[in-house]
Amino acid sequence: MSLFTDQMGRAVNLPKPPGRILSLVPSQTELLFDLGLGPQVVGRTKFCIHPAPQVQQVPIVGGTKQVHLDRIASLQPDLIIGNKEENSQDFIEALMGQYPVWLSNMHNLPQALQMIEQVGQLCGVQPQAQQLAQSIQQSFEALPQRAQPLKTLYLIWRNPYMAAGQNTFINDIMQRGGFQNVLAPGSRYPELSADQIQQLNPQVVLLSSEPYPFKQKHIAELQEIVPQAQLLLADGELFSWYGSRLLHTAPYLKQLAQKIAVQ
Repeated sequence: MSLFTDQMGRAVNLPKPPGRILSLVPSQTELLFDLGLGPQVVGRTKFCIHPAPQVQQVPIVGGTKQVHLDRIASLQPDLIIGNKEENSQDFIEALMGQYPVWLSNMHNLPQALQMIEQVGQLCGVQPQAQQLAQSIQQSFEALPQRAQPLKTLYLIWRNPYMAAGQNTFINDIMQRGGFQNVLAPGSRYPELSADQIQQLNPQVVLLSSEPYPFKQKHIAELQEIVPQAQLLLADGELFSWYGSRLLHTAPYLKQLAQKIAVQ
């Protein structure tokens, strides 16, 4: 038996290397495939859409907030990986009583790199995981530093408007790309009125593609609220997915910053 510690500080016992893995987190599902563990993934959520089309062959057990325990039981997983924020505590606790459950807890890039390496250890692919984490780290280290960070509001929802606050993974990625969050420390995902958005006076407003699918038509709506700001659609997966997709995040941040500079 091997003993591991998850990012919640919990001990997770694995009698043997996992051969049947259930993933309840989209970014971590993609990570498993990119580490060569696709054949061992026996279950996923409906939001685990990458990598397509491979992931389409994996049975769905529900969403990230609600799962079908009977479906999970039928899959007989010997390891379940989840996340403190993305998954509901009640069903995670129910699963912990029956299966080894390893949880990530994500607020910044170092924790994401740690998660990648720890999943590699859990699943017996440590060299591949270490190489992936190193490549991601190097790509962020190569990002050019902006002399004056752009005061930025990152919106994740509409009706009501909601934004990514500080102490979030998105905030850490923003900072690394030269985008300074205009929100003061407080709520992680605060609701904002149009008046509050005006008072924040951002230079840039990024409209995320998820969880709310902001489109081009929403730019005009926000432009009336903050006519002085530059508004851009942002790839939410590249700001918030903390698995192997991070390989593409630093180049994307560089392109996004250049696009703003040109406008």
